[in-house]
Amino acid sequence: MTATFTASDAAQMRALARDVLAPHLRAGDVVLLTGDLGAGKTTFTQGLGDALGVRGPIASPTFIIARTHPSEVGGPALIHVDAYRLNSLAELDDLDLDATVDDAVTVVEWGEDRAEQLSEDRVHVVIARTRGGQVDMERPDEGDRTVAFTLFGERWSGVSLVG
Repeated sequence: MTATFTASDAAQMRALARDVLAPHLRAGDVVLLTGDLGAGKTTFTQGLGDALGVRGPIASPTFIIARTHPSEVGGPALIHVDAYRLNSLAELDDLDLDATVDDAVTVVEWGEDRAEQLSEDRVHVVIARTRGGQVDMERPDEGDRTVAFTLFGERWSGVSLVG
């Protein structure tokens, strides 16, 4: 099942994560994020973190690759991974995410074709920026994005994502 929404700025991107996906998340869930540089993957993850009540701030983990954000409200931790610099599945395996995946919500930026083995039950979020026109460098988080959620596996059967 795929559900598609539009976000025009960072606040709307965070709201999509908070209001559409986060209410359905629980420990063991895996979310793969795909989108160009600057599409809003980390901004989306910030919305998830706010909704899950995890310790922040949530920033791109590009240089440390994976960051754990413990819950401050008794819920699951958020494991935030950036697979952009990983060159192989073996490097992803080296992060030992399978040891924490059952107890946390695991979000993998650049996860497509890299992290599907973490769980057959997962959510794939594709964020696409509108092409063409000028990007306002004073407000790079603004501009329409199409956000498509595709649900995989038995865990997500019967779940309906609505905004």
